[in-house]
Amino acid sequence: MTATQTAPDWSQGSLANVLPSVADRLGVSRYAGRDLFDLPAVPRTVVVLVDGLGHDLLLQRSGHAPFLRSHLASARRIPCGFPTTTATSMGTLGTGLLPGAHGLVGMQVLDPDTDRLVNELSWEDGPDPVRWQPHETVFEVLEDAGVAVTMVGPWYFKGSGLTTAALRGGGFRSGLSLDDRVDAVASAVRESHRSLVYLYWGEVDKVGHVHGCQSWQWGDEVESVDGALSRLAARVPDDTSIVITADHGMVDVPFESRIDLAHEPELMHGIRHLGGEPRCLQLYTETGERDAVAALWSSRLRGSATVRTREQLLDDGWFGAVRREVEPRIGDLVVMTEPSFAVVHSGLMRPEIVRLLGLHGSTSEAELAVPVIVVPPRRGA
Repeated sequence: MTATQTAPDWSQGSLANVLPSVADRLGVSRYAGRDLFDLPAVPRTVVVLVDGLGHDLLLQRSGHAPFLRSHLASARRIPCGFPTTTATSMGTLGTGLLPGAHGLVGMQVLDPDTDRLVNELSWEDGPDPVRWQPHETVFEVLEDAGVAVTMVGPWYFKGSGLTTAALRGGGFRSGLSLDDRVDAVASAVRESHRSLVYLYWGEVDKVGHVHGCQSWQWGDEVESVDGALSRLAARVPDDTSIVITADHGMVDVPFESRIDLAHEPELMHGIRHLGGEPRCLQLYTETGERDAVAALWSSRLRGSATVRTREQLLDDGWFGAVRREVEPRIGDLVVMTEPSFAVVHSGLMRPEIVRLLGLHGSTSEAELAVPVIVVPPRRGA
């Protein structure tokens, strides 16, 4: 398994097409003809995003997921976008746009107005999320069209910077446990004859980060999710479809297969800000230092990573079409690592990040590919 060297053909379907496809089949005229997944025409849909449930991982370990496995034959395998990280993918899902348009282009990226890094996941001291991501979300369009929209997730998602940027619109219901959220979804979807309910579950990703996506703990968590989805399918109204997807996959990176920049000071020469994440660093260089940094990193990491300039990535289409104001948020250089490699900085990154075993962010198929699994309604609309 190696990292993909060319950007996917986004026009053939990606995470950006999931909610527009759902909206089309809910009868929203703004998205007429946008369904790429042959979804059933229904008045009610539940969209479930299981954080970290990559397509290839699910296929590899489908013995833990009998309910999902029963629908895999008709599932679609699509790229989530780039970088393969939660904040970016949430923007892609919620807006129906690729990262260059919605502007959430990594876990940590530069705010050119302040020359500070913005963590787009935590949004701590971040910019106005509506200014940062000004496009209407699909949820907002659905609401305007008379569709009742409800998001179900952890309480701290309500009103957060990332939620406001990527998934604003509709109501919100919180639930701590997976069973609590299933209950909330089942209740919300029944309250309107035309509805979309969005359910988020993050524990598969968390377990994969800590224990690795090849661990028994990861399999156990997938079993829990699979059982909950089976219960959900039995509880929604007969005219409701369920669409299950993910924001990225994951790979396990052994700790001996990493470079710690805290012990490689020469690699930090000429770097003003270290953004991105361990499998996809975004380097913001000092004036006049980009070419030297690129040459040094390319030599030092040969065979383990590819170093590309912002212009190369834009020309190759990795972010899709890029708004002018988004361009400087992307690193002057982006380090795209091979599947069994990562670059950390124990002096700058939080210790819990450095300790993670399962990682994502780069361009291997295991990280890029996510499923679109459709559970059809028990009867026609």
